Amino acid sequence: MVRRGMISVACQQVSEVGRLVPWGAAGGLVTSVAILAATPASAVPSFARQTGQPCETCHVGAFGPQLTQTGRDFKLNGYVWSDGGSHIPLAAMLQASLTNTKADQPGGAAPGFAPNNNPAIDQTSLFVAGKITDESGMFIQITYDGIAKQLTWDNADLRYAHTLQLDGKPLILGATVNNSPTVQDPWNSTPAWGFPFAASDLAPAPSAATLSDGAFAQTVIGGGGYALWDDLIYVEADIYKGLGRDVRNALGVVPVSGSDSYDGVIPYWRVALEHQFGDHYLELGTFGLSTDRAPGGNNGLGLTDHVTDTALDATYLYSGNPDHIVTGYITYIRESQGLDASRVLLGSNANDSLSTFRINGSYSFQNTFTLSAQRFETSGTADMGLYGGSPNSSGWTAEIAYVPTGHKDSSWLPDGLNARLSLQYTAYDEFNGTSAHASDNNTLYLLLWLAAG
Repeated sequence: MVRRGMISVACQQVSEVGRLVPWGAAGGLVTSVAILAATPASAVPSFARQTGQPCETCHVGAFGPQLTQTGRDFKLNGYVWSDGGSHIPLAAMLQASLTNTKADQPGGAAPGFAPNNNPAIDQTSLFVAGKITDESGMFIQITYDGIAKQLTWDNADLRYAHTLQLDGKPLILGATVNNSPTVQDPWNSTPAWGFPFAASDLAPAPSAATLSDGAFAQTVIGGGGYALWDDLIYVEADIYKGLGRDVRNALGVVPVSGSDSYDGVIPYWRVALEHQFGDHYLELGTFGLSTDRAPGGNNGLGLTDHVTDTALDATYLYSGNPDHIVTGYITYIRESQGLDASRVLLGSNANDSLSTFRINGSYSFQNTFTLSAQRFETSGTADMGLYGGSPNSSGWTAEIAYVPTGHKDSSWLPDGLNARLSLQYTAYDEFNGTSAHASDNNTLYLLLWLAAG
């Protein structure tokens, strides 16, 4: 097949082993990139060093996290492909930004920040990412959150993968231990790695979201198994368990007082079909989870809400011309809520539903300039007890990104230093159930994203 065949060509050696932003400040960020003087760039440069491949081999736009098919295969095979050398699996990342919202935020965008026009060091991260054995690898991120002023564990995924034959076709069998449902997923149509790949924590965000949209990120631990047969059928099943408050505190994921807790195990499932049609790749899939939720934590009622998310997703990739790469993603999540506890505690409805829909695409020219756009909509049952009214929010996000590195001929930055500069604009036509003043939340976000290793 074309896509696994391309791996044989490119990587066979490794497989064998509102108001305007103050543009003076914006110019400062641009200048910061211009005065940097790489070789293969990656959101995690330790992977690039390990494989000996430029970042554009695994990432659309030559900088993560948007994956090419080779990047998905690298992940599914356990992060183990190598050029045969000895490599230290360490890398670092920094994100510096400037955030402008159409309207000022009374009291400041966050503690210690102004009502508007906020420069920030969003986060700095250390990665331990690379091959452990011939069939196991890891991706572990530790982050200092510059907005919350908190050191915390971040995304983590440890994998084992083994390839054998079934009915004369290749079968990848794998296992994963991770700390967020969908962080282990190889497709950018699922929430953990979906667009926008970075967004401002100093801008207002809609209050209603499905549990699959990050509610469990770094607050659970779990694992399970997956299989990919004949580059066609993918199945996965995992079980998660919520981390106790003391454990979360120790890991830097400090629970908010009165936050919800989740009882028992949380099952997660994933099924997908994928196929390469010449220069065109298509994936169609479904995923979901189910859990019992105790609103406000241990409330003494002996009652819980039961929440089930069921999702559909699709991925499209055109890579027939390396100078012109096109991607498309669709995500639809429907959440069913049985609110036995919330009805008593909050006066909510007995049953609600909440849905999220996102469709987005990107065009990348020479893996240097990437244009992306997304339509997003959240809608559900109006509930005064749970949402204070309607949970509906919708709008558009557009982004242009410039990556001068990450290509096989990149040479003007120091070895191992990679850069991405992006300008993102989000416009709302409805926000938390109302269109009145929704545009006050419109956000312009300028981001300098550096990775080194």
